[in-house]
Amino acid sequence: MKQGIFEIMENTALTESVFKMVLSGDVSSITAPGQFVNIQLDGLFLRRPISVCDLGENTLTIIYKAVGKGTEQMSRMQPGEKLDVLTGLGNGYDLTVAGKRPVLLGGGVGVPPMYLLAKQLLDQGKKVTVILGFNTESEIFYEKEFMALGADVIVTTVDGSRGIKGFVTDALKMLDYTYFYTCGPEPMLKAVYKASTTSGQMSFEKRMGCGFGACMGCSCKTLTGYKRICKEGPVMRKEEILWED
Repeated sequence: MKQGIFEIMENTALTESVFKMVLSGDVSSITAPGQFVNIQLDGLFLRRPISVCDLGENTLTIIYKAVGKGTEQMSRMQPGEKLDVLTGLGNGYDLTVAGKRPVLLGGGVGVPPMYLLAKQLLDQGKKVTVILGFNTESEIFYEKEFMALGADVIVTTVDGSRGIKGFVTDALKMLDYTYFYTCGPEPMLKAVYKASTTSGQMSFEKRMGCGFGACMGCSCKTLTGYKRICKEGPVMRKEEILWED
């Protein structure tokens, strides 16, 4: 974990409620796709955890949805403003077990961490398929960006307004893959867990207090005991997850 001051280079809307922010600063502590940053905002006690979407030599790209006071405040910020950011948080995805044909599944704001993951897997010569799940066409973002990387991209929408009608699991059932990686809301992760035919890794979204393992506020139960989503996670292996109904 490392604390630093980042300058906003870009902050633009991708959809009505989803925004892309590019920050300039020290990204040396970010070592794996799937890690997250924790952002301090003026007037708010708790930092806001946001997944890493992409990295440059001295740049960090995040994509966030304006759903509460903190993210609404972020959406109004302008280039040149500065943010206090904790970087290098969480464990990230393990790329060494991907096999030749990994599939990546992102649902809504679970899409962003799939981008850096896809980029690194493609750099390793993997044949990468990305499934992007949304409720409706107007919510779709980053489809072209994944295609530009060279990934095979499948879009699903619940209402059928674009791509395959249904959920990411409906597309998953049509594929031959060696391993899966996913991030999204818990009902989606549970559905992927049941539908998948291989091992895989899941990144959990959960409200956090400190974001670095001190408060135990984001613990979840696994086969080996309780783990902190912010510290031992957010990425968990399929085989270690205990689902609580």
